[in-house]
Amino acid sequence: MSEYVLEMNHIDKSFPGVKALQDVSLKVRPGTVHALVGENGAGKSTLMKCLFGIYQKDAGEIIFDGEKLEINSARQALDAGISMIHQELHPIRFRPVMENIWLGRFPKIAGIAINHHKMRKMTRDLFSEVGLDISPDTIAGDLSASNLQLVEIAKAVSYHSKIIIMDEPTSSLTENETKHLFRIIEQLQSNNCAIIYISHKMNEIKQIADEVTILRDGQLVGSYDIDEITIDEIINKMVGRELTNRFPEKDYESSDEVVLRVEGLSSSNPKSFKDVSFDLRRGEILGIGGLVGAQRTELVETIFGLRGIESGKIYINNEEVKIRHVSDAKKHHIALLTEERRATGIFPVLPITDNTVIANAKKYSKMGVISSVKRHRASLESNTRLATKTPSMATLIQDLSGGNQQKVLLARWLLTEPEILILDEPTRGIDVGAKYEIYLIMQELAKQGKSIIMISSEMPELIGMSDRVLVMCEGRKTGILEKEEATQVSIMNLATKFMDKTKADEPDVEKMTDLGLEV
Repeated sequence: MSEYVLEMNHIDKSFPGVKALQDVSLKVRPGTVHALVGENGAGKSTLMKCLFGIYQKDAGEIIFDGEKLEINSARQALDAGISMIHQELHPIRFRPVMENIWLGRFPKIAGIAINHHKMRKMTRDLFSEVGLDISPDTIAGDLSASNLQLVEIAKAVSYHSKIIIMDEPTSSLTENETKHLFRIIEQLQSNNCAIIYISHKMNEIKQIADEVTILRDGQLVGSYDIDEITIDEIINKMVGRELTNRFPEKDYESSDEVVLRVEGLSSSNPKSFKDVSFDLRRGEILGIGGLVGAQRTELVETIFGLRGIESGKIYINNEEVKIRHVSDAKKHHIALLTEERRATGIFPVLPITDNTVIANAKKYSKMGVISSVKRHRASLESNTRLATKTPSMATLIQDLSGGNQQKVLLARWLLTEPEILILDEPTRGIDVGAKYEIYLIMQELAKQGKSIIMISSEMPELIGMSDRVLVMCEGRKTGILEKEEATQVSIMNLATKFMDKTKADEPDVEKMTDLGLEV
């Protein structure tokens, strides 16, 4: 018997104008966690889609469980013992959770009618096995993103596969839910199931993986035992260069001029934020920190007109403004890059041009006639300015890497000529190289006098990019820290200020360690 449950040898895959994979090999041992890493566009997801039958490889071979295997569909992969948790979730939102899990394999009565009673019991047993407290009859669309992710994990477990591919499985999970996932992974390993784990979170990879394979530009860099390689070495091999600084040096001074002032702002939702006040200066990057449930996103979406205001005032350039709708925010030159790029940002089946100009569409039409030339020129100029990597402006945005999708969304809002740019988790799901490019763009905009509000759950990013940090806890502002005051300990103290802690005057060291922070 082979020591490997899976061997992918010399895999090639091309798309029109793009060589996505070239001579890539991957070998996975049973009962291990094998991390697959690389920058966005390195070929990780493409390689896994070739394994799962979504794409057909152009060359190479797949040996699974000691036998050569041709996989032409996801059904073939599942039947063979390979399951996959996709980065982008596509549940049938109006149907119950149990139907989403057993779709295509419903238990039947006499081979005809669906046995809902048995399906409900099967779902309960499955959820009990993975420690998930969700009713089988819950409508999928009513679940949070994190619970949907956990349901997808449970669904993958239900196939009793020999390999489970996990593509960014913790992107929507809290710290506790991530711990829960790691317990499930350990349980799967004890049953000799192998996990292929794709993630940009290096601390997770060092914690959970046994081996790591690194891809760059569609080619194999190498495979390594996780104990024999450091995080810095992984990053350097991913990007093909040494990143001596994770954040660009600031070479300009922010102004003291206040462009935005928020006074006593409270949400119309009584369970959301209350009595928040702060100001934003010209050329400043104001970070907003806090743990899950701090209501950071709700705050900025209210400023942008997506949510209602119960009380409070908003001033722009010392004049009170009323922002009840997004159109009001745009009129006052405010732009918002949303947290969920795929859910509320991109139009996946539209080309880059459409995605870029859509927030400013009226500018490219006259008397109801749209100028394709003007639209194309505006899209090309805005994306060229941000160095978006794409074959052409006609490319569908869903075919771009996450970092380049984010650049298109930035290009979209820059066309509206904003003075205040709100970025909600601007580097989520983006590799380290693309993150640095986004940071350079942010600093260049601030240098030009644009004012930026940045929400980030990554503590190093929050500290490294912000001029000041506003911290929230459970819907309330707990403080604003100047750059020299903003440390991991000081931010975490404020982020947990209203939580039930044994020692209110000390940082929650265990939580910080779970987040991968230095204490």
